Amino acid sequence: MTKKMSISTSKTSLVLLLCQIISALDVPLDLSQPPTITQQSPKDYIVDPRENIVIQCEAKGKPPPSFSWTRNGTHFDIDKDAQVTMKPNSGTLVINIMNGGKAEAYEGVYQCTARNERGAAISNNIVVRPSRSPLWTKEKLEPNHVREGDSLVLHCRPPVGLPPPIIFWMDNAFQRLPQSERVSQGLNGDLYFSNVQPEDTREDYICYARFNHTQTIQQKQPISVKVFSMDSLNDTIAANLSDTDIFGAKPVTERQPVLLTPTGSTSTKVELRGNVLLLECIAAGLPTPVIRWIKEGGELPANRTFFENFKKTLKIIDVSEADSGNYKCIARNALGSVHHVISVTVKAAPYWITAPRNLVLSPGEDGTLICRANGNPKPSISWLANGVPIAIAPEDPSRKVDGDTIIFSHVQERSSAVYQCNASNEYGYLLANAFVNVLAEPPRILTPANKLYQVIADSPALLDCAYFGSPKPEIEWFKGVKGSILRGNEYVFHDNGTLEIPVAQKNNAGTYTCVARNELGKIQNEVQLEIKDPTMIIKQPEYKVIQRYGQVSFECIIKHDSTLLPTVTWLKDNDELPDDERFLVGKDNLTIMNVTDKDDGTYTCIVNTTLDSVSASAVLTVVARPNPPFDLELTGQLERSIDLSWLPGDENNSPITSFVIEFEDALHEPGVWRYQTEVPGSQTTAQLKLSPYVNYSFRVIAVNRIGRSQPSEPSEQYLTKSASPDENPANVQGIGSEPDNLVITWEPLKGFQSNGPGLQYKVSWRQKDVDDEWTSVIVANVSKYIVSGTPTFVPYEVKVQALNDLGYAPEPSEVIGHSGEDLPMVAPGNVQVHVINSTLAKVHWDPVPLKSVRGHLQGYKVYYWKVQSLSRRSRRHVEKKILTFRGNKTFGMLPGLEPYSSYKLNVRVVNGKGEGPASPDKVFKTPEGVPSSPSFLKITNPTLDSLTLEWGSPTHPNGVLTSYTLKFQPINNTHELGPLVEIRIPANESSLILKNLNYSTRYKFYFNAQTSVGSGSQITEEAVTIMDEAMASRQVDIATQGWFIGLMCAVALLILILLIVCFIRRNKGGKYPVKEKEDAHADPEIQPMKEDDGTFGEYRLFSFVSSAPI
Repeated sequence: MTKKMSISTSKTSLVLLLCQIISALDVPLDLSQPPTITQQSPKDYIVDPRENIVIQCEAKGKPPPSFSWTRNGTHFDIDKDAQVTMKPNSGTLVINIMNGGKAEAYEGVYQCTARNERGAAISNNIVVRPSRSPLWTKEKLEPNHVREGDSLVLHCRPPVGLPPPIIFWMDNAFQRLPQSERVSQGLNGDLYFSNVQPEDTREDYICYARFNHTQTIQQKQPISVKVFSMDSLNDTIAANLSDTDIFGAKPVTERQPVLLTPTGSTSTKVELRGNVLLLECIAAGLPTPVIRWIKEGGELPANRTFFENFKKTLKIIDVSEADSGNYKCIARNALGSVHHVISVTVKAAPYWITAPRNLVLSPGEDGTLICRANGNPKPSISWLANGVPIAIAPEDPSRKVDGDTIIFSHVQERSSAVYQCNASNEYGYLLANAFVNVLAEPPRILTPANKLYQVIADSPALLDCAYFGSPKPEIEWFKGVKGSILRGNEYVFHDNGTLEIPVAQKNNAGTYTCVARNELGKIQNEVQLEIKDPTMIIKQPEYKVIQRYGQVSFECIIKHDSTLLPTVTWLKDNDELPDDERFLVGKDNLTIMNVTDKDDGTYTCIVNTTLDSVSASAVLTVVARPNPPFDLELTGQLERSIDLSWLPGDENNSPITSFVIEFEDALHEPGVWRYQTEVPGSQTTAQLKLSPYVNYSFRVIAVNRIGRSQPSEPSEQYLTKSASPDENPANVQGIGSEPDNLVITWEPLKGFQSNGPGLQYKVSWRQKDVDDEWTSVIVANVSKYIVSGTPTFVPYEVKVQALNDLGYAPEPSEVIGHSGEDLPMVAPGNVQVHVINSTLAKVHWDPVPLKSVRGHLQGYKVYYWKVQSLSRRSRRHVEKKILTFRGNKTFGMLPGLEPYSSYKLNVRVVNGKGEGPASPDKVFKTPEGVPSSPSFLKITNPTLDSLTLEWGSPTHPNGVLTSYTLKFQPINNTHELGPLVEIRIPANESSLILKNLNYSTRYKFYFNAQTSVGSGSQITEEAVTIMDEAMASRQVDIATQGWFIGLMCAVALLILILLIVCFIRRNKGGKYPVKEKEDAHADPEIQPMKEDDGTFGEYRLFSFVSSAPI
């Protein structure tokens, strides 16, 4: 989730400036003006009796006003009371209580008057009362004995304080008593029990009253409650009655709801407009009733309705006359319901519709003061002039009173005064001061000259022109110093002189001139406007899911006006980042190392400049393996099944997909946990299949996408009853280990499969296809039994049955086994060999009779070996090779034979015991093949026109050699091949001299041998004939000439000097063109190659290159 917010300080300025419209013509303090009350104490003023009483009254005016007070309607002479002083240049009273005064002596109604030569302003009637926190009255509290299921009310009855105390219930350990739908505190402070339970028994129900003004807490005496359960009540009655008495208490019975408060079916409630309406319904009943609220004939107001105290209290804030009506509470449980209707009437103390505002007039002007208020009932309006009822105030011919309006005509300077409007009804009053100030003043502009305004583009621009003058000046705005007057829909002109540009653009920047004029003069002022680019987050943080202990990073890349300096702040859940070194704040990002569960939340990047602010948020979800399940419970115990239930642990933001259930058998495998079953993640119960004679414990593992939780704590143990085995051993086999025995083996049952104590096995066998009876033997808990004295390799029927102290398992199935094997007695006969080619032959044989195999036929083995090569009569070490052919095959292929050779072979049959006797050796020969390459090729004695070739015969002639073939061709400097020459050479030759060759020429040779079958692989070599002797001598002469040696030395010296110069210039920072640098250090490998024109001859030694055979 990503959230974006933008706040412009320009918009904030708009709100402030529009509020200033009301006081746009406030009279500057250097001009004469009547008093204005600026600060006063609240109407209902409750003071701490232990501290000095401060009654505030501050006012402004020109000349500065003087102050006087009345108390309870009469003049309060502060000079006659040593405990009372008035602050200098102020009307605020300070009553010294801490030095002997008593707060109760100064309780009363106070009113302040601020007066100067132009009028008098008065404050509200300030009712001063000291707070009170009286002690609880002494009373004897009897213990409350109540029957289980009955209702109960514990009365608090706190002392009457000022203001009323806050009530709460605690125990002796100063711990709040737990409350619920069943037990809760009412609005009057009493503690209500809808029905009592045995756990409600205690002797320390204590009601506390906290008086905030005095910061004291009063405690009621503890109340004792004893709840009698039905069982204990019956025991008590039985102990006190004779056998002939009839006794017995009824069990706890369920009861339909009955209202504890309010009583009856209807009641009324009056609340004042703007207050909080609280309605309450508390009911008794068993089961505990549930409360529901409705408004008859209407809906409960949305966004202002709240339910408190487990829905027993309906709370509506900021009530109005529209909230009047009938509110019904309904208490319901399984046995029925009860309801109560509260008729609510909303009255209203007076509230302003139009409060009178200060009026500044020039001599001869007209004006009005308007005072309009509303309330329920309708308030009455009365006027005062300078604190005196207007009916008895001095006459003013320019003034006329018309109900809630005073009309002024052709005022003069003597018409200046302060008027008070009083609106009152039975629920309260409103008092407002408004002066009429008659002045003749030329315009003045109060906004500083050349003030600079900076706003963000596309935001409102508000340019101040605060002014004063009498008569009220007219305001005009100009763009620039000599520009034309501003008009049109592009601008908004406010009454307080402010110029508003609703959507400021870059072209709106510049100088603006404000002109104020009236009949007494004219004045102007200039202000500057700059438009800035908005701050933007161009890459916002993104939603992240991270595993616990991982690392995560949020990006916040911004773009801003170059003249503004942004600051970036990161918040977590709208609060500062934790003071933790794992949180690393970079220039454009926030990185969290080693993430923990506490890091889960919403992270916000806030970018602030002096003009705007933007933010973007993203959620971090930390996931992990789930916490282990807990509270395992076993129910529904049966012989072969049981129900397991559990509570899942925290899934750690990754839903649980499944639960794995494991079990431990403490009887047979203590400490070993095995898989039982797996159920879906939405399931928290499972019915488990059980085996007899197992002491079960279970544990549960939760699985989510991240991994598996730790196992839960084990459940309680459950031992199942013993029974005869349900199953027999698996993997029963009968295989002899010797020619005269039968070894019967099986996989023993595991401990929990035994189903009871005394596990044994009944082993049975008989020879197959023979009319024999079963032979049986009972053995202990082992895994094999050996039957001796059996014929060699005959089939047996075998079975193994489990049994224990309670009986046998079901009849087992039979398996076929064999007694032990012996070596085969007969060799394969009629062995034939068919030679396919010089390297491959096929061998055939007749199968051995199965009876003579004396075991499981596994296959045949062919042993073969080379006796000698027919091309050489030399003997060598005989290496036998073996090929195995599985199953009852009667032929096979012999690959990899050597051509023109003599071989022998024999065949043997194989069973599980080993190999039988070999068949007679069979001799066969392979035909000729192509030879291998000659063993070497050497080229010696190079001359100007001849070369000598020597070679060795092939290592493997593979037949009778008939000849050799030599091919050769010249190779030029570009490695291009010349014409190919071929020569046939008799087989008995081992060297050859090639003549009539070109001098100083490279040749490539290809050489191979032949048999009657064909040519073998070839060997290649290269060699070069030598140069002309005259050319060689000329080369020697040049190399030994003095001029040639001198020239070479001069070139070397020149190169050395150039290198030194370049090195010096480089160290001094000198520069030279790249091209010159490249020319001076040209790479010889990339220079054009020049053809050998014979000017400088080469001295070439004879060489040749040997290649691997092709």
